[in-house]
This record gives sequence, C-alpha cells and structure tokens, in this order.
Amino acid sequence: MTIVDAHHHVWDLTAADQPWLAQPELAPLRRNFALSDLKPEAVAQGVTATVLVQTVTEPGETPEMLALAAADDLVAGVVGWVDLEAPGVEDAVAALRQQPGGDLLVGIRHPLLTEPDPAWLARPAVRRGLAAVAAAGLVFDVVGEACQLAAAATAAAATPELTFVLDHLGNPDVRAGIDELWASAVRALAALPNTVAKLSGILAEPAIPDDAARPADGAQTGHIRPFYEVALSGFGPGRLMFGSDWPVSTLTASYADVHAAARSLTADLSQAEQAAVFRDTAVRAYGLKPTR
Repeated sequence: MTIVDAHHHVWDLTAADQPWLAQPELAPLRRNFALSDLKPEAVAQGVTATVLVQTVTEPGETPEMLALAAADDLVAGVVGWVDLEAPGVEDAVAALRQQPGGDLLVGIRHPLLTEPDPAWLARPAVRRGLAAVAAAGLVFDVVGEACQLAAAATAAAATPELTFVLDHLGNPDVRAGIDELWASAVRALAALPNTVAKLSGILAEPAIPDDAARPADGAQTGHIRPFYEVALSGFGPGRLMFGSDWPVSTLTASYADVHAAARSLTADLSQAEQAAVFRDTAVRAYGLKPTR
C-alpha cells in the first residue's frame, strides 16, 4: 500500500528562527531538519507523497516551503500561512500562488495554540479570512486544544464550503486519559460533513508503564487507542488521514515507530478503510496529485 504522510515540517535555523523551540523540553529539536533527512525514512516506510505544514506565523516561510516542494517530488502539497485577520487575504493567497511551487499550495493553517482567546476562530475578521481561503479552493488546518475546538466547530458550521482539517486529533493529553471536553468537541466537529481529522501527534506519545503487552509489530498503542477510537467513531476511516508530525515526533519516537503505531491501531480495518486512512482521505481533502 502506498502511503501519504499528511503532516510533517522542515526548518533551517540559519535561515529563520523558530521561536516555539525555546521551550526547554524541545531542546533536541533546535537543529536543522531538511527534506533530505526525511526522504530515506519516508521511502523505507512506503511513503510516496507528503504534505509539508507551516510552523511559524511569518510571511516568508510559505514561499520557502513552496520552493522546496517544487524542487522535490516527495512533497505533494503545502499548508502555509497568511494573516487571516488582515484585509486582502485573497490577494495574499494569490501572491503565494504566483511563487515557484505555488500550484502546490493546498491549505492554510494558523497556530491556535498561540492565541490566548479560545474563540479566536469566531472573530468576524477571522471568519472573513476563512471565507477567502474557501473561495481560493484551499482547506484550513486546525491546530488547537479542546477549549478551542468549540469555536472551530462553529466556524466550520458557518463556512460549509471550506474543509476543516483537525490536526493531531485536537492535541489531547494522552497521559491524563479521555477528557469529556475533548471528546465532546471532537464529536461536534466530526458531526459536520466538511471536517476531517489527522491521526497524528498522538502516535509518538510514549507508552504508559501499564500499557498492554507489546505486539508483534513492536508498537505499543494501548494508551492511545481510546483517543483513536473516539476519532474513528466520529469521522470514520473515510475522514481520517495519517500524519507523522516529523520531526516533532522524533522527541519520543522514530519515524518507523510512528508508522508502526498507526498500522497497529488500524489493523482491524478493511484494506479499503486502511487505504483511506493512509492515502485516500489526504488525496481527496487536499486535492493532492501524488504522482507529479
């Protein structure tokens, strides 16, 4: 089965700062990560296409990602950033599409995790920006926590022509167990037809000591399975997509381990359902052309 890795990053600290890496626990990530680092690992896992996702709210990052994608057939799509609250979002998107690799722009993301207002997505200016993203034929990636997902559901309901992609299943706290606020928020998003979710982020969560016995494939997934099952029951395999979250995932797991965890979680699905999670949902949601 060919695989689309629907969520990864790259960065070059000599070219641009990554302020979010200042957190002490992220010290191992304070180095450069390039496509050339990912490519051999991706090929070894059967990955034939990827989606490269923004990391900072700087206008210069997206053109750089588009140029990287244009130069390497592994990247089939780029989720970039524009200031959704600024006037002229349509012009900003159009300008990105004029850049080298601009035809590979498939979505926009804004890191809600950096916004103190949990209802940021409900702001009128942001809603206008989301409408412009929809008019451009792009999708919107939602990266936030449980307290921010209610506003995401409201925005998705108010913008039915825009596909909302929930990154990392809404960043649940795996070690704390299922939180009903998170579960309810995920179910509310999943109830909307214009939403999909990424099985990403949690795949690298380290096993809890009393986790179930290690299966033959080497993956320990007992601690993350309840979160996967909430997402699966809401979105179904036809609206779930696999993403590695490399290189952030390397803090706790290898690239191969992330794939092993995803395979273990989805082992009970049919071949067609597994193909949806590992390839087809991403291709459809982002409008990818994986064989450039």
